[in-house]
Amino acid sequence: MIPVVIALIDACMLNAFYFGASRLSLIPEVNHDWFLWNISYLISILVFHPVAQRRLARVEQVINRSFLTALLMAVIYQLYIIVDRDYGSQVMFFVLLTISLTMIVFASRYMSRFLLMSLRSRGRNTKSVVFVGAGHNLAYLYDCMHSNLATGYRFIGYFDEHKSEFLPKNTTLLGGIDQVIPWLKTYRPDMIFCNLPSSRGEEIVSIINYCEQHFIHFYSVPNVRNYVHRAMEVEMIDDMPVLKLRKEPLLAPANRISKRLFDIVVSSIFIVTCFWWIYLIVAIVTKLTMPGPVIFRQKRNGLLGEEFDCLKFRSMRVNSIADLVQATRDDERVTCWGHFLRRTSLDELPQFINVLKGEMSIVGPRPHMILHTVEYSALIDKYMVRHWIKPGITGWAQVNGARGETSQLWQMEDRIKKDIWYIENWSFGLDLRILFRTVWELVKGDKNAY
Repeated sequence: MIPVVIALIDACMLNAFYFGASRLSLIPEVNHDWFLWNISYLISILVFHPVAQRRLARVEQVINRSFLTALLMAVIYQLYIIVDRDYGSQVMFFVLLTISLTMIVFASRYMSRFLLMSLRSRGRNTKSVVFVGAGHNLAYLYDCMHSNLATGYRFIGYFDEHKSEFLPKNTTLLGGIDQVIPWLKTYRPDMIFCNLPSSRGEEIVSIINYCEQHFIHFYSVPNVRNYVHRAMEVEMIDDMPVLKLRKEPLLAPANRISKRLFDIVVSSIFIVTCFWWIYLIVAIVTKLTMPGPVIFRQKRNGLLGEEFDCLKFRSMRVNSIADLVQATRDDERVTCWGHFLRRTSLDELPQFINVLKGEMSIVGPRPHMILHTVEYSALIDKYMVRHWIKPGITGWAQVNGARGETSQLWQMEDRIKKDIWYIENWSFGLDLRILFRTVWELVKGDKNAY
């Protein structure tokens, strides 16, 4: 019933917005529009189910689902307005309606999630959990479940042949593996997570069969985290499950298309409305303060390691080591005007042209100099993974402190780790979250912008 309750809270907030907007004449008057308003939401919620109730859902997943729900609702409502009254296709009305609906739906989902997590932290709406086996992988799972009581997992204990060296000492050893089924005849947990090796297949199958017959959810936890520490994905080849090393949402054509369309629309609007006059101002000041071209072009590695000309407003005096030496704090090559461009990130704005050309995306791993790629790919094992998607003007690493000079190897390793996390966890909601945080960083100022 929880998704139904979330939908009802959504509906209440959306209807409150509708009546307020109608009173202020922000929404055009059409026949049966209140009924259509709610039908639009009903269709949207049936197509895009809420994820706010999921115990380990991330904020960007909630944002992404809220946006898709709001977008579909806005499309349905706008189409009805056009057909009913020949109101006309007003782009600005559609954009503002989509933004408003996204904010309302997300606020509703966030409030619902907050209330739900509060209940779970108080012992309501919980799931009882039992482990069969107690290896390193289940110890990690235990930490995930108990790092936040609001997830609502209630750990009862574990079965193993001896006391676990991985689980906390205060966890309960319920018995040996041969005692699992006898124990289940007395108790019925909600979930069982099994980490036994495949050599004990007969025992595993007997536990599975018992769980299937007695309404207990059984989960097999493969022993892969001992050597692979990243998110993975299960694919099926016929009826054979295969673990894919890395989840890559942008391999899905629909995700690639939506990301590219967003890049084209945003970069086109920015270039037409803002970039041309910003360019004029920057060009005049640059020409007055230092000789040389206004635009600085530098070869960098993009998608699949391909080289492209990354564009920036020039912030340094013309020098022969621009492609060899990274900018440092108080770099003598940077002019006073250049310092201003860098501190405000205005120097990055020409990269919207790279985005429009398809060489970059608005959000993605920052492109590095060719020399850095050569050096760090030899020092960091997974360095080249960051090139599996297009580089971005801003990225997950940049809004999480991994920006600017990388004088120490650990700084680049941290950046690569965050870039790979972004590739594995991409969603449209995550991109929006990164954009909002980028704007916030620009407003408050970033100490690493120099």
